[in-house]
Amino acid sequence: MNAAELTGRTRTHVAAVIDAGVHLHVQVAAPFMNLRRRAQHEGIDLVAVSGFRDFERQLAIWNGKYRGEKPLYDAAGKLLRTDALAGRERVDAILHWSALPGASRHHWGTDVDLIDRRAIDSASVVKLTAAEYAPGGPFAPLAAWLEENAAQFGFFRPYRGIRSGVQPEPWHFSFAPLAEGARHALTPAILRDAIEAAPLLGKEHVMPALEELHARYVAAIDLP
Repeated sequence: MNAAELTGRTRTHVAAVIDAGVHLHVQVAAPFMNLRRRAQHEGIDLVAVSGFRDFERQLAIWNGKYRGEKPLYDAAGKLLRTDALAGRERVDAILHWSALPGASRHHWGTDVDLIDRRAIDSASVVKLTAAEYAPGGPFAPLAAWLEENAAQFGFFRPYRGIRSGVQPEPWHFSFAPLAEGARHALTPAILRDAIEAAPLLGKEHVMPALEELHARYVAAIDLP
């Protein structure tokens, strides 16, 4: 992937996966559909509620959280008062659960957020919280099934709460054969180039610490 593809500023590397209702990297579509078919065979309606996400969408998520328009949670999942957080504290709180624009793995088209549509009714609102995937949650059987089967199709969980600064995300799976190359290719310099001209809220706290933030939230993951 080139720098624009790595940072979500173009979509030349992705295509619509019609049967799945999501955009993915052109080399990820087939492995994902194979995983989905295996799940369907075993009674799971595997759905990617998020696949490729571009830079502008990630910027909107970030700025909404920075302004307090979207909920912000601490590392334990407790709701925070955004106005009570100083600039750098606010940046770190966002990064527990959301990537910097330009640094999201969803930019690569290799990563998906997964649910089992059969486990919920049509009126349910999916929040993508740890409780939904924990024992007793609607997606607990899905989490167990993915733990056993996802690796056979090249997918793994990059955020397990062991190495990465990002909190555990049992819904987030990544296609290792492509994502690992992208992770190594996305350097601090490429990330800096992507965000320095963007209307990023909190930029005055992000840019001086970019090397540190990259090391903690981009380079450090839980490897398969």
